[in-house]
Amino acid sequence: MSKHEQFWNKEYKTSEHLMLSDEPAEDLEKFCRWLERNYGKKYLNVTTRAFDLGSGNGRNLIYLAQNYGMRGVGYDISSEGVKIATRASTELPIVYTTRTIEGVLDMPDNSVDIVLDMMTSHFLKEKEREALRTEILRVLKPGGWLFFKSFLAEEDMHVRRLLKENPADEKDSYIHPTLGLYEHVWTEVTLHEFFSEQFIIQKIERSFKHIRDGKPWKRRTVTAYIQKPF
Repeated sequence: MSKHEQFWNKEYKTSEHLMLSDEPAEDLEKFCRWLERNYGKKYLNVTTRAFDLGSGNGRNLIYLAQNYGMRGVGYDISSEGVKIATRASTELPIVYTTRTIEGVLDMPDNSVDIVLDMMTSHFLKEKEREALRTEILRVLKPGGWLFFKSFLAEEDMHVRRLLKENPADEKDSYIHPTLGLYEHVWTEVTLHEFFSEQFIIQKIERSFKHIRDGKPWKRRTVTAYIQKPF
């Protein structure tokens, strides 16, 4: 069992480091409202499929299934997370699998309307992220969407300190001093460089600078609405 898998199995049992919500991510709800405003229910209906690369307790796929009738496929490295998600998804058209997102994804070509990479692929090394990008492009239908969320490096004092004090062996990456895990962070420029050659980036949003009493108290994130060309 990998260190990453051990961490998440323990976290789903104890919630020692992270607060694991049962509610859908607000950023995903916002993305769905944006899709509806611009495309109606074209990508959000009973004939469409979502693929969550880090499905956790299932909260985001459950939201899509309950509100839009979507079918779902969820991968998660944590067997404990998959157990929780499966119990919570009774009678919903969602299938969960315990596995890593490294290597070939067990999905047919052009079979998915929306891929969710929400705070998931930042645990991968550069070559692994590149391979995942290729796989996402393969499984998405033409015109399909990648909803991407990750840590933002720009104007984040936490990141600045982590990169300085706990650098990993790749650029814009560090070893988290508490979790002991590799993490990669993005700037808007590197996000464009990574995706724009093969995808169309339709929208990018940054979270606010989270400052309390002059000190950082919450990590900054970036979300991107990324479309596979037709």
